[in-house]
Amino acid sequence: MGVVSTASPVTADPDLVTEGITLVDTPWVTVVWNDPVNLMSYVTFVFQKYFGYSKKKAEKLMLEVHQDGKSVVSSGSREEMERDVQAMHEYGLWATLSKSE
Repeated sequence: MGVVSTASPVTADPDLVTEGITLVDTPWVTVVWNDPVNLMSYVTFVFQKYFGYSKKKAEKLMLEVHQDGKSVVSSGSREEMERDVQAMHEYGLWATLSKSE
């Protein structure tokens, strides 16, 4: 059996000790863009079906797409957002991913 130590590491300069610091990667977002093809009711349906959003939230996001030209519909890791963008494309929506600001 090995010995496990729970002691803190010793440093020559106590000012260099950084306790409790967690680096968090800036999340990525999926942006759905307005297009002249899809009906507002269909976009609402897609947001409910794929993301599991309530009708109220799906309609709010759809109105952002329609009125502002785009809406951030999800956020997370790059891999998750790539999956969401691909799903939006499969539903026929125009979507991209970008780093969250």
